[in-house]
Amino acid sequence: MTITTIEPMTGTAIYGPRPGVENILVTGGAGFIGSWMCQHLVLRYPEYNIICLDKISSVSSLNNIKYIQGRTNFRFVQGDLCDKEHLVHILKEYDIDSVIHFAAESSVQKSFSDPIAFVDMNVYGTLFLMEAMRIHGKITRFVHTSTDEVYGETWGVSVDEDTRMNPTNPYAASKAAAEMLIMAYQKSFNIPGIVLRCNNIYGPGQFPEKLIPKFTMLVNDSQKLTMQGNGSRTRSFIYVADVVAAYDAVLHNGMVGAAYNVSSSDEVSIRDVAIEILKAFGHDSQEEFENFIISAPDRPYNDNDYVVKGGKLKDLGWSQKVFFNEGLSKTVEWYRKHGDRWWEQQLGNTIVLHGSHHT
Repeated sequence: MTITTIEPMTGTAIYGPRPGVENILVTGGAGFIGSWMCQHLVLRYPEYNIICLDKISSVSSLNNIKYIQGRTNFRFVQGDLCDKEHLVHILKEYDIDSVIHFAAESSVQKSFSDPIAFVDMNVYGTLFLMEAMRIHGKITRFVHTSTDEVYGETWGVSVDEDTRMNPTNPYAASKAAAEMLIMAYQKSFNIPGIVLRCNNIYGPGQFPEKLIPKFTMLVNDSQKLTMQGNGSRTRSFIYVADVVAAYDAVLHNGMVGAAYNVSSSDEVSIRDVAIEILKAFGHDSQEEFENFIISAPDRPYNDNDYVVKGGKLKDLGWSQKVFFNEGLSKTVEWYRKHGDRWWEQQLGNTIVLHGSHHT
């Protein structure tokens, strides 16, 4: 089915433009966060040229960038991060000076069953990208997407960017390894890396393998919700428009060699996320909640929480503007309107579930 009505998706603030930034490559630009970033940059910064690179995997969609297709300052290129020669060609053809790197395998649940895929994409893919940038020799800003999960579980203690990384699952380990390579390439080859470690990101356009879109689409289709364990684990949820604003702040004002936590004040248990989604659909009673929930075995290892300090990013002028109730309302509304059609080719008429993916 053709998507005909699409609303623009942009961040909650802007911090540029910046001298020396003109031609920006966004990897994973047809995915969830990457497509929001592409739209934000194309619409908010008409002086920039945005090159969107994506291989179009099962979790990305051309629908995510349909709103900006045809804009004079936007180009879409299909390609794979592990094709170094193609990456070099793209960097040279479009005279790229800045790179924002979103492309990744990001499902913690899948990382337990296929960890090699996460090393291939998140470690080797990042390495090939930096090798291409080294050969190109013209990159002035490289913003890399990491995760709060590199710290491991924090047990309620808020950690800052200097805290030692202690990943507990293959996804988090692959992200930590990529960060180590970025640090080394900055020191060895002057690749100007900056890292963002985000709390759990949610919002319109996220493929429904993740908790909030998946539960929303299941309830919308009157299906049961599968919850790993008892649902007591908590995650700090941050709305995607605020995340895009954080990337804007770091692209324009961040310090090369630094890492920045993108933190949320909204720490919510998985059980409470399910309850709030059910309430959004008019299911208010405890009996209705229990009828919708199916318990499943927990992950091989499931971190209790990830609580991070965000003061360093706030020093750049960033602040959280969309809080959980508002963000969830916007997200549920979007999935009720677009969810069944957005990934029709990937999903068909069903959502295949393997437990409640917290991240």
